[in-house]
Formats: sequence, C-alpha cells, structure tokens
Amino acid sequence: MHLLLTEGMGWIEVVTGSMFSGKSEELIRRLRRAKYANQELVVFKHASDKRYDNTKVASHSQLFIEAVPVSSVEEMEKEFLEKYKDVKIVGIDEVQFFGEEVVQFCEKLADMGKRVIVAGLDQDFKGDPFKPMDTLMAKAEYVDKFNAICAVCGNPASRTQRLVNGEPAFSDDPIVLVGASEAYEARCRKCHVVKYRDKK
Repeated sequence: MHLLLTEGMGWIEVVTGSMFSGKSEELIRRLRRAKYANQELVVFKHASDKRYDNTKVASHSQLFIEAVPVSSVEEMEKEFLEKYKDVKIVGIDEVQFFGEEVVQFCEKLADMGKRVIVAGLDQDFKGDPFKPMDTLMAKAEYVDKFNAICAVCGNPASRTQRLVNGEPAFSDDPIVLVGASEAYEARCRKCHVVKYRDKK
C-alpha cells in the first residue's frame, strides 16, 4: 500500500478476509506504527467481543492494543466527539458488528481529515458478503484482503467455516456468533461447507 498524503486529507483503509487471516494483527500493526510516530489515535471494538480481553483489541496470535468497547455506532460517535475528536487516527475492529450505520460514521471521520482503519470479515459463514463490509470496501481508498490457511487441505483459505459440535452449521443459523477456534475454522473454496435443512 502506497500512501500519497495531502495535509488535512482523510481516508478509509479496510483490512478484510476470513477468520484467522491476520486482520486484527494487521490493524494492530498499523496502529502501533502510528503510536511509534507519536500520532494520537483511538481504537474502538464492539462490546460483545470478549474473546481474549474485555477492553483490548486482540489478535488470535495474542497481540493486544488498548481499545474503547462500545455497543453501537451512536455510542462510538458520542465517545469520539466527547473525548477523542482531536486524534489523527481512528481504528475499528470487527467493524461488521456495527451494521450499516458504521459506513456513514467512517465517511464522516474521513471527511474530517482522519485516517480511518477498519478490520472485519468480508464474508459471513455462508460465504455471502458480510454487510456492511461490501459497502465499506467500495467507499474506502485502500483495501487489503488477507487469506488464511485451510484447516482441511492447507490451500489458501478465503472463507470462514462455522462448526456446531464439529459439524458445519446450517444456512439458517444466526449470522453473528462471536467465537474463535471452538466455533470457526478457515476453509478454502473447495472445503467450505454450508448445510441446508431438509424442507421435507
């Protein structure tokens, strides 16, 4: 990624891919580099994501960075305006959990001259676009998509396999289920499975 900087200009960076592809790790890496350069920043995470820590963004490889847990875009915007409006960089992890409203919030931040870095899944467990990531990717100036390694065959994995008692989930199961390796694994196109219930 090559950045051409103009004073006062903001933009959106999207880091995406399947689970276990290194999205949060890359988000943390970019934010840490900014911290080393003494750039002021704030990081938000969804309050429901408590897999490794209640108040930090955490990667599956156990990298951490302090974050502000929030439950909605409205709460995130309130926190930002009250405490962090002077920061130069805003990071958001698991951005897909915040719904369509997060797109407008990210655009508003970029229009204010902020560097906005978001990380999230581009596909749900069925392999369909995970809203609102498709819109964010279209609106962003920079998009990086990462692959994991397929847990079945070792090929590049672009999909997230949800497992229930070790078996692939059904297509009508809830889209959002916070979990890690006990509920998900990375799969390639060939090994990814979605089960459908027998309507009979």
